[in-house]
Amino acid sequence: MRIVLVGPPGAGKGTQAAFLAKNLSIPHISTGDLFRANISQQTELGKLAKSYMDAGNLVPDEVTIGMAKDRMEQPDAENGFLLDGFPRNVSQAEALDEMLKTEGMKLDGVLDLEVPEDEVVKRIAGRRICRKDSSHVFHVTYSKPKTDGVCDVCGGELYQREDDSEDTVRKRLEVYHTQTEPIIDYYKAQGLVVTISALGKVDEVTKRAMAALQGDA
Repeated sequence: MRIVLVGPPGAGKGTQAAFLAKNLSIPHISTGDLFRANISQQTELGKLAKSYMDAGNLVPDEVTIGMAKDRMEQPDAENGFLLDGFPRNVSQAEALDEMLKTEGMKLDGVLDLEVPEDEVVKRIAGRRICRKDSSHVFHVTYSKPKTDGVCDVCGGELYQREDDSEDTVRKRLEVYHTQTEPIIDYYKAQGLVVTISALGKVDEVTKRAMAALQGDA
């Protein structure tokens, strides 16, 4: 299966992508991972992306598209893939269509994870990260530490990252609505979109997603 995963920040795309890719035996191709891999391996595209990022500029679509194309041409993606974070706008969606068409392929579905805006803000703005070890993550509502502001695992101080503040989250949502959300209509016109609620426990959302992708929902 060739699937695109769409949803606002805080919808749990990364978590769901990992589970779905495993269940469907296809690679999870994340834009963040693509950038990190290309930059650390110092590929030509990686160097180009880094030059834009270091200057505080957005990486142009053609660089992102090039990275995605290279990754989708790897042997493990021959029988399908799950794209997470790409395409992020209609231009990238059109480029993806062209890429697949050239190879005689097409997308099987676009999974839209739906979460109310207030829930997105609650999920992200409530996160608290340990200063000693950033892999220790808590939440003021969903995963409270035993002692406020103190990591249960190592005793480090818990803090809210700057980009997790409510103002920043709302700005990120504005960018999502303006740039990425239009791809949902683009794919709806092709009859590819299945929308599910991303509320509830992780395994419940995964079951919902699998059922939708397999046409049982």
